[in-house]
Amino acid sequence: MDRITKEQRSENMKRIRAKNTGPEKIVRADLFKHGFRYRVADSRYPGHPDIVLPKYKTVVFVHGCFWHQHPDCRKASIPKSNQDFWIAKLQRNVERDKEQTAELEALGWRVLVVWECELTKSRREETLEKLRKEIVNGNDDI
Repeated sequence: MDRITKEQRSENMKRIRAKNTGPEKIVRADLFKHGFRYRVADSRYPGHPDIVLPKYKTVVFVHGCFWHQHPDCRKASIPKSNQDFWIAKLQRNVERDKEQTAELEALGWRVLVVWECELTKSRREETLEKLRKEIVNGNDDI
């Protein structure tokens, strides 16, 4: 049984954004502050990457742990109600992420993913530093 009404759930879902989320803004602000220039949500590429860095031939996706089912993350839980719907929907998101990553890599782009949980205050600086190094050096250590 759901704890909130259908109308409340609808209002909550309406507030979830696809672009310009809080975690995206954190990553973009940090990259800009450190001299990186990028494009935002460029629709010319598969999956409309959150950040495109043409100079480094790199794209960055900032994924929400729930919506993209971050492995071994407590935020990636499945809702208790309507589980058949949620399992199918979230699994399709994961499959789509893999397809888009493969397409981008086939086009010669490096694909980096930053997870929402990696941007908590306690982990943010470490994550952003790793991201900057990965963009410049091309290591797969994120």
